[in-house]
Amino acid sequence: MELLKATKPLLGTIVVPGDKSISHRSIMFGALANGTTTITNFLRADDCLGTIQVFRQLGVNIEEQDDLIRVHGVGWSGLQLPETVLDVGNSGTTIRLLMGILAAQKFAVTLTGDESIQRRPMNRVIAPLRAMGANISGMNHTEFPPITIKPVPNLSPINYQLPVASAQVKSALIFAALQTTGETVLTEKEQTRDHTEEMLKQFCGQIEVAGKEIRISGPQTLIGQEVIVPGDISSAAFFIVAALLIPKSKIIIKNVGLSSTRTGIIDVIKAMNGKINIHDYDSVNQSGTICVEHSELVGTVIEGEIIPRLIDELPIIALLATQAKGQTVIRDAEELAVKETNRIQAVTEELNKLGANIKSTRDGFIIQGQTKLHGGKVTSYGDHRIGMMLQIAALLTDESVFLSDSSAVSVSFPTFFDVLTELMEGH
Repeated sequence: MELLKATKPLLGTIVVPGDKSISHRSIMFGALANGTTTITNFLRADDCLGTIQVFRQLGVNIEEQDDLIRVHGVGWSGLQLPETVLDVGNSGTTIRLLMGILAAQKFAVTLTGDESIQRRPMNRVIAPLRAMGANISGMNHTEFPPITIKPVPNLSPINYQLPVASAQVKSALIFAALQTTGETVLTEKEQTRDHTEEMLKQFCGQIEVAGKEIRISGPQTLIGQEVIVPGDISSAAFFIVAALLIPKSKIIIKNVGLSSTRTGIIDVIKAMNGKINIHDYDSVNQSGTICVEHSELVGTVIEGEIIPRLIDELPIIALLATQAKGQTVIRDAEELAVKETNRIQAVTEELNKLGANIKSTRDGFIIQGQTKLHGGKVTSYGDHRIGMMLQIAALLTDESVFLSDSSAVSVSFPTFFDVLTELMEGH
């Protein structure tokens, strides 16, 4: 498709879809709890709707209404043997967290996904689950899906230091630990998003977090709750960057999730002299209103412990850096290479096609700023975040930019192009 051009500043107030990570987890916790869970502002996008379908296949009654989702929980022992293989589509969160949830079940199950999922490494979850006693393996004894999980008498607690900074791995092990007898101790490489820990508390579970150390004792029983999903800061990031880069733009984004484990992009923008402010902060729901306007930006260095707090936003941050004065260096982001696609490669190749000056490294980028972008033909590689990033890049040139595989955007933000059009019309 031919991407939108910015004929006017971006002006207006928007609300972005519900947080993808929280939406996934709300279905999972609701299914595993006793009683009913209601979820409002659930992200009705491909990945999260796929999670609903998987749990329906596992015997959970989930009702979809206009304004809410109602999950009739079955508890840990109420999941049922599915009639077919469980297909998670494009969702890495779903398959990795399911591995922890299903590792202690009393039936055999196979998990698979699309071509992208089948290329994503799973040993980071398989290895520690095996150490807990799980019978789990990838296709032909590799680490790649399809993943087969066979029943075992029980799982055992583990004391485990995570070799990668991954909220998905951590969450899978937390779900497994909740089904053991005894205490599991997990030590993170770097602190990652804490949605699983916070939601566990909300569902009346017990967990102790002290810095990078997490302690979970099992077995535990969960109780159904009311969940209000805040807007996804990863979705908001594309509009934040667009407003920063397009002259005379000023936008307001309401009800954005602002967990301290997810707000690295705000810290980076401030370091780059971006005009961004938070208003109406709600400490209970960890959400608030973001106000952002066009700014003259400077390059920066992004590395270390901040990386897990903005890992999903790095593609759009890379675009932002192409328009900042000076050089921006991004390090310690090797996780980008094992996302929906190799995002280090995808960002470098596609933005350079449009005139950017980006050099890829093993764990990030070296980006020369204030480059003039031009038109061209680009691809999303089937990755929603790459597709949306390239649409924002297209706003920076008067020439035509054509994107192949634009449908990937629906994975997390089905109305993305509509919202962008509204802002360009000043609504």
